[in-house]
Amino acid sequence: MKRYGRITGWGKSVPQRVLTNHDLEQMVDTSDEWIVTRTGIRERHIAGPGETTATMAIEACQKALERAGTGPEEVDLIVIATSTPDYFCPPVSSIIQDRLGATRAGAFTLVAGCTGFVYGLVTASQFIETGLYEKVLVVGVETLSPAVDWTDRSTCVLFGDGGAAVLMEASRSPTGVLSCELGSDGSDWDALIVPGYGVAKPFSEEVLRNREHYLRMDGRRIFKFATRKMTESVTNVVQASGLSWDDVDLIIPHQANARIIELATRRLGVPEEKMMVNLDRYGNTSAASIPLALCDALEEGKLESGDHVVLVGFGAGLTWAAAVLHWQPEPAGDEPIRVEDWPLLEGLFQPMTRVRNAVWSTQVAARSRLQDVALAAMEPITQWQRRLRRG
Repeated sequence: MKRYGRITGWGKSVPQRVLTNHDLEQMVDTSDEWIVTRTGIRERHIAGPGETTATMAIEACQKALERAGTGPEEVDLIVIATSTPDYFCPPVSSIIQDRLGATRAGAFTLVAGCTGFVYGLVTASQFIETGLYEKVLVVGVETLSPAVDWTDRSTCVLFGDGGAAVLMEASRSPTGVLSCELGSDGSDWDALIVPGYGVAKPFSEEVLRNREHYLRMDGRRIFKFATRKMTESVTNVVQASGLSWDDVDLIIPHQANARIIELATRRLGVPEEKMMVNLDRYGNTSAASIPLALCDALEEGKLESGDHVVLVGFGAGLTWAAAVLHWQPEPAGDEPIRVEDWPLLEGLFQPMTRVRNAVWSTQVAARSRLQDVALAAMEPITQWQRRLRRG
């Protein structure tokens, strides 16, 4: 009998300290208006003494387990998506597993940048569907603030710290991940990078002097990549899921920049209320971004049992990932639903759905081409304005 991965618990954890745009005005040459206009961010949470990737992950996991009514000793596997572990060695996943009390769980750390949580969720789903595990914790968590150059206004306004977790359990009823896409384009590996903190360029006095132990980002390359991949991957996974575009109730994108989200919204032709945005409260929290937005969407009543939600992200690598979820946190009962009886897969509606999706995909592609042309036309003006500002 086929098995499915059902999310039964979720929880989040963010540092107590909130750093607002007005606080940043006292630190670098910037302003609240400049930050909001260009990014959509108003504040972010910054880790203080004693707050680390491990401590945030543990708190988020505890909340997820409590909501699911599951003890840590029942967990089979823990997948931690992060690029900011507490230590270079040992893996932070083992620290979390021990302090959580998940005595029989395996644990590993997955590094895929901002797309890490979706990668982890798809991985957990596969472990469950194959019958190897019953209960898997998936965590997206980051402590980015130590890697931020607080003298660089182009990057320090963007990032924040936080974490969120979900518990995925085996279910006999069709639910969970309906379709997914995982991708990587390593040709732009250096578009978002910490140059001097690994084995290729170990930490040294030179690295410290050149401030190469901080995040560096090529915003223009990432913007072009993100806007293209978000629309493409959302289109691909919706078509692969067997759903029509109208069946999608909510999209939860990676919260990196309001301009990227707005452009993707226009290209996809979706109403703004279908796009979950909490960027203004957290900033870019990398792998924690999508699960934090998922938790907030549930708290705000934007996602209910039976809904279909698309998760889509992009990030360092450069990587991208998208997945369509059937959201069913409550048990569906003892009797399983046969796949052939599941309304979403009824043969009667499949041809109609394919036609509707083909029309929608053509419209998305046309809007994307028009916007790409408009952006290219604006590029010389944008460059001229930058030179003018620099004097």
